[in-house]
Amino acid sequence: MLQKIFRLAIIFVLLSMFFIFVNGCSKVEKSTLPDLSKLVLKKVKVNDIDVAYKETGKGYPLILIMGSVSTMDLWSPELIAGLAKNNRVIIFDNRGIGSTSSSDKEFSINLFADDTAGLLDALNIKKANVLGWSMGTYIAQELALKYPDKVNKLILYAADTGGAEAVFNSDVIAQLTDTSGTERERGERLLKLIFPGDWLKENPDPRKYMQMSTEQVSPESIERQGIACGKWTGTFSRLSQINMPVLLIVGTDDIIAPPQNSVMMAGKLPSSWLVQIKDGGHGLMFQYPDKLVKISDFFLSVDE
Repeated sequence: MLQKIFRLAIIFVLLSMFFIFVNGCSKVEKSTLPDLSKLVLKKVKVNDIDVAYKETGKGYPLILIMGSVSTMDLWSPELIAGLAKNNRVIIFDNRGIGSTSSSDKEFSINLFADDTAGLLDALNIKKANVLGWSMGTYIAQELALKYPDKVNKLILYAADTGGAEAVFNSDVIAQLTDTSGTERERGERLLKLIFPGDWLKENPDPRKYMQMSTEQVSPESIERQGIACGKWTGTFSRLSQINMPVLLIVGTDDIIAPPQNSVMMAGKLPSSWLVQIKDGGHGLMFQYPDKLVKISDFFLSVDE
């Protein structure tokens, strides 16, 4: 267990280095991306912390839960702009990340789910649709299990169940934990893990599709979040208790959260949709944001 915890902590440190690398890439002459930095940053008291959030759009609430060590301004700008056309989109920083404060409570996936539920309460939202990405799917699953009355529909993008049943590629884990080389070399390696090779060759400059982070993440929070993920026992035995409609969406070329995980989850969930996007990687939302928006909007619009 300890080996797994520290391995995950190293992965999260390297992922943070990846975003530093992206920030250091040469700027494109003129960005055509929607500017999420123009959204007003707000804070609200949730339990023992102050949660930082932004919102845009009108309609039924859709709250997005970010992945590991990532701040809310790292969501695909095109994804957020597209979803905001038909939804009230709310993005936020998880506990101890970016502009959200922390406390001395031990980090855990369950605590992050409590924070998300508390944010909904603080915003006077009785029920919302929920979209989680990567580690955010862990939080979303626990939220749906612990607070089913707060979740209308659930979208799990690049998901797995955690625990021993989750499918991982050992070669990918080895590359993720490879700390050799310069910061740039490490960043380039990670870029190749997040995006399929052929797509990356055609789109080598991440600044053309990824918005640069303006928020900071402390090494302490990275380590605490990594340990929380390592201690999480997962949802495999409890998936049948998630009764609301669930959309599982994954790229066929995702090597960080292989699609076998979503296929397995679809077979255990009582009410699920499964969509695999051809040539999509873990960074699917940056590759094909329009597809992700269309599929999500259609799923959310269907009465069940």
